[in-house]
Amino acid sequence: MKVAMLGSRLGRMAFRSFSSKPKCVMLNAARLDFDGRMDWSKVTNVTEFTSYDISSTEEIVPRAQGMDIVMNKEFPIPGDIIRALPPSVKLIAEAGTGYNNIDLEACREKGIAICNVPEYTTEAMGDYAITLVMALSCSLAPQMKALAKGDRTYMHQCHLGHLDHFEIRGKTYGIIGGLGYIASNISKKALGLGMKVIVSDMPSTPLGMRDTGVEVVSFDDLLQQSDFISPMVPLNKHTVGLLNAECFDKMKPTAYVINTARGPIVDQAALIDALRKKKIAGAALDVFGEGSAPPPPLPDDSPLYDVFNEFENVILTPHIGWQRVEARQRVVDGCGDNIAKFTRGEAMNIDMNTGLPIR
Repeated sequence: MKVAMLGSRLGRMAFRSFSSKPKCVMLNAARLDFDGRMDWSKVTNVTEFTSYDISSTEEIVPRAQGMDIVMNKEFPIPGDIIRALPPSVKLIAEAGTGYNNIDLEACREKGIAICNVPEYTTEAMGDYAITLVMALSCSLAPQMKALAKGDRTYMHQCHLGHLDHFEIRGKTYGIIGGLGYIASNISKKALGLGMKVIVSDMPSTPLGMRDTGVEVVSFDDLLQQSDFISPMVPLNKHTVGLLNAECFDKMKPTAYVINTARGPIVDQAALIDALRKKKIAGAALDVFGEGSAPPPPLPDDSPLYDVFNEFENVILTPHIGWQRVEARQRVVDGCGDNIAKFTRGEAMNIDMNTGLPIR
């Protein structure tokens, strides 16, 4: 894992040496260890560890009393809570890649360092994106939904009727936002399957070209050329509603949108309208909601839930792309490594001045 000194007054304030193991509290262990398969030894070896399966917002401050480190998985820690944390807390260890759930400005004010684990889910998310491509290309979900409804028409007729069924070799996969860890993994797998991969850089997301065989195009060209489109950008003020009605108007009617990043990156109302008007062929969504973490589900009255009728061409999953057992163990181990570095006075991998990972 790459680390770098923060170099600011905050950096000097945040680092401290420990004559004994620092005390660490995990606020929501069940978010990671819901099946009891995680090995926490990399954390317990370097801390006096207290763990709670779940915590409410009101319980954060009481449970942080006397602690040096607060560890959490996507749990929202707003500014008022951070400002109320005891002065003993010097590190928030985020057990994940995203950290928009933590108020960075409040951490700066309080002199609290933050670390994340940027690469833990790369393989799992790459696998999942390609899984969704394959499922969409052979209408897997609509066929299963038909059987679940008791409709055996296609079983009896031995053909797919109106459903799409095509090879992915030669199809174009468009990745919005450059080639970060996950996007780079997706592109390698797509290229290995004979797909063409194109990438559009966004102004707020520097392009990191580490792959060969990938073509850089304009944002509009990507929308117009792609058969599958994945936004792979962080959630911030520049990317909320990035895929909007204007974007859907530019896509091919045979295109599919795959969102495994953050829900608000795709304008949900515009997506529903595009699906209803058949401006695009379908979608696969693993994230929804307003961008909090963990992301909330769709509203109870969302028409997208009608996947058995109106939206049979839509795949919905409850933010499961990252949850493979190997990825979860990797993030636990990564937190342990981060904490060990912190206790030695080494810097973490979040630049508190910019709020960006140091890579």
